[in-house]
Amino acid sequence: MNAFARLLSGAALTATLAATAPALWAETPANMLVVANRIDDITTLDPAENFEFAGGDVLRNVYGRLVNFDPLDYEAGYQPDLAESWEVSEDGRSITFTMREGVTFTSGNPVTAEDAAFSLRRAVLLNLTPSFLLTQFGFTPDNIDKTIRAEGNTLIVTTDKAYATSFVLNCLTATIGSILDRKTVLEHEVDGDMGHDWLKTHSAGSAAYSLVAWKPNESVTLQANPDFYQGAPAMKRVIVRHIAESATQRLLLERGDIDVARNLNPQDVQGLDGAEGVRIQEELKGYLMYASFNQKIPELQDPKVLEALKYLVDYEGMANSFLKGQWTIQQNFLPQTYLGAVKENPFFFDLEHAKTLLSEAGVDGLELTIGVRDVQERMEIAQSMQNTFAQAGIDLNIEVGTGKQILAKYRARDLDVYLGTWGPDYPDPQTNASTFAYNPDNSAEAQNGGILAWRNSWDADGLTEMTEAAVTERDTAKRIEMYHEIQARFRETSPFVIMFQAIEQDGLRENVEGFTTGQAIADASYWKVTK
Repeated sequence: MNAFARLLSGAALTATLAATAPALWAETPANMLVVANRIDDITTLDPAENFEFAGGDVLRNVYGRLVNFDPLDYEAGYQPDLAESWEVSEDGRSITFTMREGVTFTSGNPVTAEDAAFSLRRAVLLNLTPSFLLTQFGFTPDNIDKTIRAEGNTLIVTTDKAYATSFVLNCLTATIGSILDRKTVLEHEVDGDMGHDWLKTHSAGSAAYSLVAWKPNESVTLQANPDFYQGAPAMKRVIVRHIAESATQRLLLERGDIDVARNLNPQDVQGLDGAEGVRIQEELKGYLMYASFNQKIPELQDPKVLEALKYLVDYEGMANSFLKGQWTIQQNFLPQTYLGAVKENPFFFDLEHAKTLLSEAGVDGLELTIGVRDVQERMEIAQSMQNTFAQAGIDLNIEVGTGKQILAKYRARDLDVYLGTWGPDYPDPQTNASTFAYNPDNSAEAQNGGILAWRNSWDADGLTEMTEAAVTERDTAKRIEMYHEIQARFRETSPFVIMFQAIEQDGLRENVEGFTTGQAIADASYWKVTK
């Protein structure tokens, strides 16, 4: 952390700094974008390993992919990027990508089908955290020479069975689908690591920017690629500074020392209302806030009890008070903007109806413990639930811990109730369906901690088979209807109370145009920003 960031680390200094006459930073140049964000989650910038939010922002701007999203038109879905077109075989198992001609990496090397094959194979061989996004299609170290192969200017990808084409392409828009400069990466290979150690702190891409420097817990600096095939970015340099405190971000934004503030709390957002030279931009994100109930508890297996719990949450009360502006009501496992998303939100706080359901179930008093990470908004949600549940005779004890502590207990099926958030791994409905509504083996021995249904000891009530069918449906319209049906049944029978979808509220200087955080399905993009 630099001296200025340390100086600003305490919110108590805000008033003093606001009164200081000389600016500690110069006003940002017209061709430079300065962003304040929490970037302490970055552990690596190798696309085969990165699985954190802030790192995804960096890699979105550094690497092209076979298919990608237009930063300013996400509703259009995936579009050609380094692959200018693709064809699907009659049996639905192979996709042949034709590479875009004339594109070069920042090194000057041409982007080829061999680079694309190398990049996807490398991710499978390294077998790091996000590798499942590719191996779920049947790719293994033993078969990748046949299943991921280059032929001239085409890349042919062959999956183990016929999946929905949209599912495969959506997964390839994820960070792990980044296309690397094979020649440059292998020049930095050490002991057969395929350049892994070097790529943690360097880049070898073809997109709008290249990495200048990453200083952990301090900053990331990017420089524009003048030869970017979509045109040289207006912002010649992008600096993302790690500034954790909302009050500090607000102050710097008001002073003009930064262009974008990405971690403002509702109070500081409200405080910026009417501030000179500043505006608030809202974008719906893919993160969901939910509570889930452990089916090992006999009372929680009763459908009437589960329905009652869904009527004991004060959705509107929370959304209109301490969550106002940053969470919106969403009671389905697919976030809005996703293929197959629905807008039905049938539940509301109805104490009398909940009491009737509990009475019909023969439940007269119940004591449960809810595990909550020590984060303000989650604590407030848990306290609201504690209050409304008590009105129906349910004692909800709150157990507070670190994210690691609470998640460990949840993954081990040791919590009565869990309260937390879920973020999609890739922009396809299967990413959430396969964890909320899918559980092929509910036994304790299965140890499927990555599946939320399993964590709640829930057998998914027949939704596993419906989810498996949806992911292989190649007709998009039919696939959408299948996810509608799955979510309708999920709302009725699941032990999940899905409550809210996140809204990111960013503070921007008025002259900043074209900035997006990727909405619900991608990461922040800088190359269309102008000032």
